[in-house]
Amino acid sequence: FRAARRLWALIMRDRFRAKDPRAQQLRFHAQTAGSTLTAQQPHNNVVRVAIQAMAALLGGTQSLHTNAMDEALALPSEDAARVALRTQQIIANETGICDVADPFGGSYEIEQETDRLETEARKYIEIIDGLGGAQEALDYERTEIEKSALACQREIEDGKRVIVGVNKYEEPQNGHALKVLKVDDRTQTSRREAFEKRMAARSRAPVDRALASLRAAASKDENLFPAVLGCVKAEVSLGEICGALVERYGRHDDGKPLS
Repeated sequence: FRAARRLWALIMRDRFRAKDPRAQQLRFHAQTAGSTLTAQQPHNNVVRVAIQAMAALLGGTQSLHTNAMDEALALPSEDAARVALRTQQIIANETGICDVADPFGGSYEIEQETDRLETEARKYIEIIDGLGGAQEALDYERTEIEKSALACQREIEDGKRVIVGVNKYEEPQNGHALKVLKVDDRTQTSRREAFEKRMAARSRAPVDRALASLRAAASKDENLFPAVLGCVKAEVSLGEICGALVERYGRHDDGKPLS
């Protein structure tokens, strides 16, 4: 994140010639890595999430989501969600981390790693630029992500990367000792009925106007945010918004170009 913030500032200043200093500030949201959470010994995930949350804050995130310990098993239970929330609150109120802009600034190890990441990231940017930009480089980007994921999985399977409770310090799998969330089938029915009732009660004219504005903005390749916000205020559903955009942009299907 420190490397990303530096890269953003320099690219905005030198490449895009941004005049407003605020444009050089990278504002970003971070979520702890759900891909690192394990179904085995799920209580260990509390520690993983706390460390990742601290890392995000030390890197300068302005907004943070902490995953629940049971997300490798099911949707978060109320108890697990509360622990995730308390993790943020403990960090915010008991560590003093919010009182310092860059706690690791000046650390030789951190500065060296920040420099290395920036250098490696610039190599990727150069390659992607050479391929014609992010959209043109989708196949390359996907391949690089898949190669990284495969290499990581091989390290885990070979024992070169330790995952506590998975490939080291395992325990017999006699249940996970967590009460996981189970959604009653009746919930789907009741929510669908509530949705249909809400859609039937709304005024159709504002919906049609909002969707027309969205289609017009999409047809001109304008900024879609104001039009989407107008749709939300008019109680246009997410499905209706997406449907209008599909008319203009088509669908992305398994790496194939947009139709």
